[in-house]
Amino acid sequence: MKEKLNNASCIRWGIIGCGNVTEQKSGPAYQKVQGSKLMAVMRRDEAKAKDYAKRHGVPKYYTNADNLIHDVEVDAVYIATPTDSHKKYALKVAAAGKPCCIEKPMAPRYEDCLVIVEHFKKKELPLFVAYYRRTLPRFIKIKDWLDNGAIGEPRNISWLYSCPASGQDLSKEYNWRTDAEIASGGYFDDLACHGLDLFNFLLGDITEVIGFSTNQQNLYTAADSVSAIWKHPIGITGSGIWNFGSFLYQDRVQILGSEGSIKFSIFSHEPFVLENKKCSEEVNIQHPENIQLFHVKSMIAHLRGESIHPSLGKSGAQASWVMDKIMGMIA
Repeated sequence: MKEKLNNASCIRWGIIGCGNVTEQKSGPAYQKVQGSKLMAVMRRDEAKAKDYAKRHGVPKYYTNADNLIHDVEVDAVYIATPTDSHKKYALKVAAAGKPCCIEKPMAPRYEDCLVIVEHFKKKELPLFVAYYRRTLPRFIKIKDWLDNGAIGEPRNISWLYSCPASGQDLSKEYNWRTDAEIASGGYFDDLACHGLDLFNFLLGDITEVIGFSTNQQNLYTAADSVSAIWKHPIGITGSGIWNFGSFLYQDRVQILGSEGSIKFSIFSHEPFVLENKKCSEEVNIQHPENIQLFHVKSMIAHLRGESIHPSLGKSGAQASWVMDKIMGMIA
């Protein structure tokens, strides 16, 4: 498979779960990147699968994941289903001998992530996780600042994220993202993993972490308020607060260093700011129309043996370890 993909003029993808995340964020990127083609999509609802394929110019659609996985015209598979089904589909893709990209978070539990990683390792197959912020120019710029000593030695990172309850929350309409059986951390599982994985990328993998979580609103079964403290290598400390029932939307990250600071947000498109003894610099790098574009580009380069993708199975599992530690799922 490795030699085949290295020499392929185009890598053909299949998507399992062509829902909302694939409409704008990811799906079109698999069509736009040179050397990549979206060959097939799968959704259990045939009418929706057919409609998606028609609108996005995808040659094939399926209602059964096994048929897509074993399609000889599908070289690699992207799993974009709810988190609780990631492991099931990933193991099938590994058994079929094909590379795979899994939406974040990688699986509901860290132990599930380890099983997935081991299966792909045994098959010597590439495994990617869609923590696409590691490839976005906006955050690459921040990493460059850090790596080049723009704020001296990093000392501490903090993140405050809060938002009001949505209309869906207040109506108590079912949402799998706030169902504790699927995502015990609710929106924390869905959103915080982006930032925590990015912090691993920027400052090195978190080595110690403790957290606290509770359900303050009783609008759904998952936690809606979470806080944590942690440590990166060389003694860099971190803290986070996530609340999904406050009166105000906030998304503020600050990295303090021995000679300056960097302020930015994880989800907002506001300019980010570097301040040190020499200057104060404000930079605004916009995201691409399809936010996973650079992530897909990097996967194609990896599959062709041209470079190493920054978000592989091991780092995706590490993000899940941090999340499980915060939520008290592992000691």
